[in-house]
Amino acid sequence: MFSFYMHNLNNIDDELQNFYREKGFGNTIGKRIRFVKVYTGCLLVPFPNIETRNRYLKFHDLHHIITGYSVGRIGEGEMSAWELGSGSMHRNPLIGVMNLIAISTGWLLDRRKIWEAFCSGNRSKNLYSREIRMSIENGQWSSIEEISDQVLEYNPTKKINFLKRLEYGFYIAISLFIHFTVAIPAVVLRYFSDVKSGHGLIGSLKPEIRKDIY
Repeated sequence: MFSFYMHNLNNIDDELQNFYREKGFGNTIGKRIRFVKVYTGCLLVPFPNIETRNRYLKFHDLHHIITGYSVGRIGEGEMSAWELGSGSMHRNPLIGVMNLIAISTGWLLDRRKIWEAFCSGNRSKNLYSREIRMSIENGQWSSIEEISDQVLEYNPTKKINFLKRLEYGFYIAISLFIHFTVAIPAVVLRYFSDVKSGHGLIGSLKPEIRKDIY
């Protein structure tokens, strides 16, 4: 069901470094620029790379590795849905809000994948608890395979109950509100900026061919 980044590496940091190189993030674990761009509609909108995000970034990236979800628009939506399904909002509300910012674009592009990712998260547990983070930092879990065995769909028979469906619907509704609150003004600004730059009316309205959807 999921594809893994298997490179015959036993060290978690080596797996992360390899993941960063493959995705064009550079070679430094857990560090990024001061602002990060998050998919909101058809635009990449810059958000401050706050300290909380940096603290949990390594574990978010490990989630990408163990689930196989990409860093494209749908993939980040899947990742956000998986984390919300696994309880990220309850673990750290700020992380949950960041998930809400990213989930809407993926949901608009492929609702089935986002729902399936949420269901998978419901059967899994994330790496954001202090206990699990310390276990990884202290080397108690020495490989990606071991992390995956411990957290990814560790409870395969767990069902989505009514309250969980209601929670999912609430997340999607709030996410879409954020999406359109941010995206519509950004699209208008981009439109006028493109026209002013000489692209013309038709050129400004013409959508770009994206290669980063998945």
